[in-house]
Amino acid sequence: MGRFLNKKKLLRIATRKSPLAYWQANTIKEQIEKIFPHLTISLLPLLTEGDRQQNSSLSKLGGKGLFVKELEGALLSHQADIAVHSMKDLPMDLEAGLVLGAICKREDPRDVLISRFAQPLAQLSSGSYVGTSSLRRQSQLLALRPDLQVRVLRGNVGTRLDKLAAGEFDAIILAAAGLIRLKKRDCISEYLETNNFLPAPGQGALGIECRADDGESLAIISKLTYTDTYYCVLAERALSRERGGSCQVPIAAYATTLGHAQLSLRALVGNLEGTKLIKVEKQGSIVDAEKIGFLAAQSLRNLGAEEILKEILNMDS
Repeated sequence: MGRFLNKKKLLRIATRKSPLAYWQANTIKEQIEKIFPHLTISLLPLLTEGDRQQNSSLSKLGGKGLFVKELEGALLSHQADIAVHSMKDLPMDLEAGLVLGAICKREDPRDVLISRFAQPLAQLSSGSYVGTSSLRRQSQLLALRPDLQVRVLRGNVGTRLDKLAAGEFDAIILAAAGLIRLKKRDCISEYLETNNFLPAPGQGALGIECRADDGESLAIISKLTYTDTYYCVLAERALSRERGGSCQVPIAAYATTLGHAQLSLRALVGNLEGTKLIKVEKQGSIVDAEKIGFLAAQSLRNLGAEEILKEILNMDS
């Protein structure tokens, strides 16, 4: 790959138009500029279908692909060279001709609760309205607090915070990573620890997608891969792929690296009411990350996850 690194002069980055997505793409731009100061790098902000459709839950709109199709289209039409994604929004199967060229160092993977009066989850009044568009969050929330009511919450981070401030909700659940990146961590009421509230596969990590035949861009972005995050996300996505992971089903997965090049993966499938949660944990060598994800998915199936997921999908059909 070394022969590519001094040839390329211009790198175009496709990104969603939201403030968080733009921040993420600009951060990747700055990291690449430090390594390759000869490059001229520009951002191509795009409005995705997921950004346009703000009035329905993602599970009803068709899931994660809504946030990437326009970006992938820009890659395939050669309008852009790379695209920056939140890994939790990236579908399991990419468009033909595209590859995931890098997975960057993960930010805090946890979910957080933001309440109007800064109460933690345990102190919310019975019947409080909690906003989220995630079935995964809904399932785990109701497992902890079945007396709460879940309402659909869509929009970028700023829009969601505005809806909370306007009194449309008593509390909302967001990803910690986005708030930290936008320097809004002061509004967090409680971090929801992963021992009882598992995140989405890939949550907190950024991925960089490019054309499979673009060796120059692949050589550049490969420098940003963070090994531990790469293998952890690989395991989480393997689990999600086996269980049909999308915004339409409540699947959670979180991997961590252990000593001696070992990896631990915890995963969960739950029903929408939070009355049934199936949890598994698998460990193994970090280089067997995808195998660990596959084995965790098999364990979930053996414990009855398939029935839960079929029931949920039948509700939407």
